[in-house]
Amino acid sequence: MTAPTASPETRTGGCLCGAVSYTVAGPVRDSYLCSCTHCSRVAGAPTVWWVAFDRAALSWSGEPAWFASWPTLRRAFCSACGSSLASVADDGATVSVTGSSLDDRTGSDLAPYGHSFRDQAPAWMSVALVPEPQLR
Repeated sequence: MTAPTASPETRTGGCLCGAVSYTVAGPVRDSYLCSCTHCSRVAGAPTVWWVAFDRAALSWSGEPAWFASWPTLRRAFCSACGSSLASVADDGATVSVTGSSLDDRTGSDLAPYGHSFRDQAPAWMSVALVPEPQLR
């Protein structure tokens, strides 16, 4: 006999104006920062905080607009207020939501432990990352 499994944690998030929101269930698969040109320009910031979940675990309330920022990468945003909400590769098993669009940003599992394209971040920007999780 096996012990009952706890239900996965559920998180919510959405845009600034409230027209588009989402619910995502399950564990965080990755949490990282990205300073590539695409992320920086879409966010209007030197870096974006991405939090990845299983793609099938994300559901939308309201319909986000989608923009293909790379041949195999699409980004979700609110067409009313412009908030950046998610990024997904066409063949990816995960979807990344912007950490800043989450309603509750607490929890050690949300702390970023990677920084993609760090060399493209502004020279004045300093980022402290948590150690990468160790697999057990």
